[in-house]
Amino acid sequence: MNRPTTTGHSVVAAPLNPHPLADLIAHEIRERGGWMRFERFMELALYAPGLGYYSGGRRVLGHAPQDGSDFVTAPELTPLFGEVLAKQLAQALAATGTDQIWEFGAGTGALAEQILGELGDQISRYTIVDLSGTLRERQHERLRKAHPELVHKVIWADSLPDDLQGVIVGNEVLDAMPVHLMAWDGVQWQERGVALAPTDGTDAPTTFAWADRPAPDGVRPPTDRPDSEFVPGTVTETHGQAEAFVATLAQRMSRGAAFFLDYGFPESEYYLPQRHGGTLMCHHLHQSDPDPLVLVGEKDITTHVNFTGIALAGQEGGWEVLGYTSQGRFLTNCGLGEALARTCDASTADQLKTRGAIQMLLAEHEMGELFKVIGFVKGPWFDAIGFEHGDRTHTL
Repeated sequence: MNRPTTTGHSVVAAPLNPHPLADLIAHEIRERGGWMRFERFMELALYAPGLGYYSGGRRVLGHAPQDGSDFVTAPELTPLFGEVLAKQLAQALAATGTDQIWEFGAGTGALAEQILGELGDQISRYTIVDLSGTLRERQHERLRKAHPELVHKVIWADSLPDDLQGVIVGNEVLDAMPVHLMAWDGVQWQERGVALAPTDGTDAPTTFAWADRPAPDGVRPPTDRPDSEFVPGTVTETHGQAEAFVATLAQRMSRGAAFFLDYGFPESEYYLPQRHGGTLMCHHLHQSDPDPLVLVGEKDITTHVNFTGIALAGQEGGWEVLGYTSQGRFLTNCGLGEALARTCDASTADQLKTRGAIQMLLAEHEMGELFKVIGFVKGPWFDAIGFEHGDRTHTL
C-alpha cells in the first residue's frame, strides 16, 4: 500500500461508531472482564465474520476516495508489476519442479490476472486463499473476463492442505495480520490493550480507550537492546501471528518456494529507540491516521513487518532463505526496466501513467525502499533472479 509516514499512538478515549462490529467488540470486552488484548481487537476489527474490515464486503482497494476505496497496492498501479514478478515465479517453478501457484490475500484479483497472463500455460492450478467470500466473487468475475480459457485452473481455498507443493506469493498480506502491542513506561514493559471508557451514566455513546497491563516476566520486544535505551511512552509491536503463519506454511510445504512482498524492516531497524511511536497505522479514504479505536470496521489497520522474525519463522519450519532485498531492487533484477521499454508503442497518456506507476514502485521515497521482498525455498536451492544484485540477507 502507498503508506504515508507513521506517527504516535492516540492516548484519548475514542467515540464508538455505530458500526455493529463495535457493539460486538464492546460485548466481548465486557465478557473478558473489561480488557482485551489489542491483538484480539485487531483480529475482530479486520476479520470478524461478516462484519470486519476485510470480511464485511466493503470495497477497500482503489485509486481514489471517490470510488469508496481506502488504499492502492502495486498490482493496481500497473500490470507490469505482476508481469515481472511472474519471471521470478516461473524460475522458482522450474527450479523446484512444481506447477502450482498459491496466492494469499489476492485482493481485487489484479495480481492473479497478471500472473495467469504470463504463466497460464506453465501451471496446472492457481489457488487463492482469501477469507472474504465477497472478494472471491469479485476475483472470479475479473479472472473469468480476463482469461476465460484459464479460469478453470483457479480454485479458492480457506484452509491449507497437509502437503503443499508449489510456489507461494503474498503481496501485502503479512502487514494485515494482528499484532501484540507493548508499551514501555520507564520501569517495565506493559501489554497495551483496549477497554471501555467510563461513562457518566447517561446515554452518551460508549467509547473505546487504551489500557495497559504489566507484561508477564520476560515478555518484551525481540531485541537485544537494553530497556534503558527506550524512552518512557515507547509503543511497539510484536508479530506472533504473522510468524506462526509463515512457520505453518513452511512446515506444510514439502517442495517449492515462497515470496512475500511488504513494507518493513529487519529487527535491528524495527526496534530502534527512535521509532518510539511504533508502526501501527490506519487507512480510510486514502488518508492515514494512527488511531484504530475509531471507525472500527470501516478502516484498515496495519503495521510494518519485522523481516528478521519472518526469516527465523520460515527457517524453523524448514525453509531456507533465498534472499532479502528492497522491492525496487527486486523488480529491477526481474526486468522491470526492460518491461517498461516494451511499452514505447503505447499512447503518450498511457506511457505517462505507466512511468508514474513505475516511479512509485521504484523510488526510495515511495515504495521502492520501504517495501521489501523475502524469498524462501524447500527443495533444490537456486540463485533467484530477484536477489541477483543487492541481496541484504546479511542484515536480517
